[in-house]
Amino acid sequence: MAGMIPEDVYQLTGAADPRLSPDGVTVAYLVWGVDEKENRYRSAIWLAAVDGATPPRRFTMGAKRDAEPRWSPDGSCLAFTSDRDGDTMQLYVVPAAGGEARKLTSLDEDVTQVVWSPDGTRLAFVARVPDPAYAEKDDKRRQPRRFTRLQYKLDDVGWTGDRPRHLFTVPADGSAAPVQLTEGDFEDHSPAWSPDGETIAFVSARHPDWDLHMVSDVYLVAASSGEPRRVTQGGGSFSRLSWAPDGARLAATRYPAVWDEPRHMQVATVDAASGAVRLLTEALDRNCEPYPASREPVWDGGDILFTVEDRGMTHVYRVAADGSAPPALVVGGERCVSGFDVAGGRLVFTANTATALDELFAAARRPARGGEGLADERRLTSVGGAFCAGRELPALERFTAVSADGSEVEAWVMRPAGFEQGRKYPALLNIHGGPYGQYGVGFFDEFQVYAGGGYAVVFCNPRGSSGYSEEWARAIRGTGSGREGDPGPGWGSVDYEDCMAAIEEAVRRFDFIDSERLGVIGGSYGGYMTSWIVGHSDRFKAAVSERSVNQFVSEWGSSDTGWDFKGYMGVFLYEDVDAYLRLSPATYARDIHTPLLILHSEDDLRCPIEQGEHLFVTLRLLKRPVEMVRFPAESHELTRSGSPVHRATRFHVVLDWFDRYLKD
Repeated sequence: MAGMIPEDVYQLTGAADPRLSPDGVTVAYLVWGVDEKENRYRSAIWLAAVDGATPPRRFTMGAKRDAEPRWSPDGSCLAFTSDRDGDTMQLYVVPAAGGEARKLTSLDEDVTQVVWSPDGTRLAFVARVPDPAYAEKDDKRRQPRRFTRLQYKLDDVGWTGDRPRHLFTVPADGSAAPVQLTEGDFEDHSPAWSPDGETIAFVSARHPDWDLHMVSDVYLVAASSGEPRRVTQGGGSFSRLSWAPDGARLAATRYPAVWDEPRHMQVATVDAASGAVRLLTEALDRNCEPYPASREPVWDGGDILFTVEDRGMTHVYRVAADGSAPPALVVGGERCVSGFDVAGGRLVFTANTATALDELFAAARRPARGGEGLADERRLTSVGGAFCAGRELPALERFTAVSADGSEVEAWVMRPAGFEQGRKYPALLNIHGGPYGQYGVGFFDEFQVYAGGGYAVVFCNPRGSSGYSEEWARAIRGTGSGREGDPGPGWGSVDYEDCMAAIEEAVRRFDFIDSERLGVIGGSYGGYMTSWIVGHSDRFKAAVSERSVNQFVSEWGSSDTGWDFKGYMGVFLYEDVDAYLRLSPATYARDIHTPLLILHSEDDLRCPIEQGEHLFVTLRLLKRPVEMVRFPAESHELTRSGSPVHRATRFHVVLDWFDRYLKD
């Protein structure tokens, strides 16, 4: 049986976004896939009996993409978004018993973040509101864009300064057109309807010079219309709200710092009257909003359920909303939970492992005897069964590396597909993005394709990663002059040592790895670290730096968030240019001799294409072995949500490059 190949991108699938009916009897969820011919992603809503008594059945039959299934409060209807009638995602409602879906919106932009009113008569949602100038489709005639805010563009979204996000409401029976509830030069999101139906809470930044500070607050607005009222008063940022059943508080995720990266996202409660904030998860010392985030914190009686990153895994925890009990594990194990819901005494969740795609599970809310695991846990789907059964998908082996200063670094190795005892294999060190992110035990198509290509795959969570203590994450804060407190050594310091320790320990521990045929690859921050490594070591025979920041000075103004690097550096660029130059891989380009492939997307706004061009031009002038591959019409998200054709092509490009230097 062969391992995964690049074209298997077209066969990827999975279950996602599970939502329980109010009585906890039925779960609605998405099954997504790839349409190779149309080069696009598809998804449909399915329904499953939580007790597993009957097999799951497909509920929506659209030929494109249906998303965000949301039950009405009485369970009689499902709202969802779909692009079945055009190119944008619009809002629909369909009877839960089946029938014709009723279209509620026909906006110019996607409808997202759909929530029902408590009485089931209305829905709230978020959509962008484009400037009237967008009516002119000919860019050569269109009026120029005029921006006054710092935050005017966003990767994978495009221009935002002239198409802000706002809140809308619409009758569920389609009797009237949507009504825009908020307006102005602001970004509004995360709506949550109060239990009495009178108020909608949302997150925004509406204070003077809001664009200059990474701060957002909780606001309340009358569901009928009116001026929003600011509830919290800065000092961090909020996202993902949900009301307590009694209407007195909201649960939220909160980033409790400004210009101070990184910090753990915390679960908090916000008093709806006073705005008082209470953090509930500090004792856990883990990040409580994994990437990508699954959903908002969910109320379950007096508890709040949420997801947590922990040592390469993603789990579900609960915490007492009044702070009377510490966070407790609900869904654990060697897996990554990607979505969950709770209702009617049942809990459902989707999860994946290194060798299994996302499937749907159900369980009782109470723990099993002894407090470990869940009572009556069962798998409800086998969405990815055929995919996994038809390929050899190597498992992971966890090991620990010891860094230069004695710190222990968690790492994993994946053997090549078709592994033969006694044979030596080339190995690829993979470095994750972020840096505040984690690699782990979940299914990752990149690792499986590299293993399918005949490579041992090595990866780790160096300092700077999430999933561990906040101290571990903050160990690579920068060295900008004038920074208060302990500045830390900055990027390219202990994180570099940790990555090098991981590959050297893998070579020492696993005799099937050929120490003379090593490659290194990473994207975003992982691309940065790849560029940094080859400028500080000749250990690797070939490297791939992808969507990297290579020169922080030019990243400063060209990126959608380049100025936010102050959170790591402690200073803005104009306050200490030398600090930014010291941390730029391009500064050390003369020391790069490793053959380097630079991959970049032409529409990347996070690490713009000039970052790849900068390093490519320098290395070519130095006559070093370098190539650059540019992907048109792709953003920073190419490897995750880019066009399926480009994702498969990228795999071929990467494998061809490493084959050239690491194979006979």
